[in-house]
Amino acid sequence: MEIDKKNSTVLIPEQQPNWQGRPEWFFNREHTDTYELWYEGRYKRAEVWQKKVMEQLVSKDKRVKTLLEFGCGTTRFTRWWKEIGIEATGGDISPLMLSQAIHLFEGDLVMADSHHMPFKDNTFDALAFITTFEYYKDPVKVIREAARVAKHGIAMGMMNRNSPKVARRRVQQLFGKNPFYVTATFYTPKMLTKIIDEALQGRDYTIEWSCTGLPKWFPVQQWSVPIGDFFGLYVQLNDLE
Repeated sequence: MEIDKKNSTVLIPEQQPNWQGRPEWFFNREHTDTYELWYEGRYKRAEVWQKKVMEQLVSKDKRVKTLLEFGCGTTRFTRWWKEIGIEATGGDISPLMLSQAIHLFEGDLVMADSHHMPFKDNTFDALAFITTFEYYKDPVKVIREAARVAKHGIAMGMMNRNSPKVARRRVQQLFGKNPFYVTATFYTPKMLTKIIDEALQGRDYTIEWSCTGLPKWFPVQQWSVPIGDFFGLYVQLNDLE
């Protein structure tokens, strides 16, 4: 793995509680220390279906053997990519998250800002954002960086705006509960596709997406309707061999 030194200084100081000019939950140890426990508890079933969706989307692109996951956090997903035959590297802006990741993940990790990825062009086959893209104030710039660093594709998994849980989260925030989505921007597949089209003007690419995060009693758990708590999207870049 070769790091582009000219961008490697764009890091956030460990003592800095803000990012992009605003406080973020992932610089608060009260929340980061319990992150893994959350996945092992009531979020476990959701994680299983999220991984199924992402595997289906990314595995179709047989060119993808290496992947950089930005916003990797404690490497919950980053550790999983090897199960589907992909060698992963993790990147995150939070030293609190990465301080846990180094004990959980055997691969390479980097602390950096996704708006300024410290890697040379086409370093990885693909780049992934799993429940992190919602926090970027300049999503167009982040996608362009991803398309620069990744040669073949960009994988995105995120909370869906078309979900009743979004309204519930906003109500919880009004009462000082659920701090995890205060600064998040929720997208639909259509909204995200529009941003991708703006970011990748002039590039040859195709987009595929699928939704999950449906109630347990619902007859299907994944579909191509833009409704559900989570959707996965894959941008396949077709203009590089």
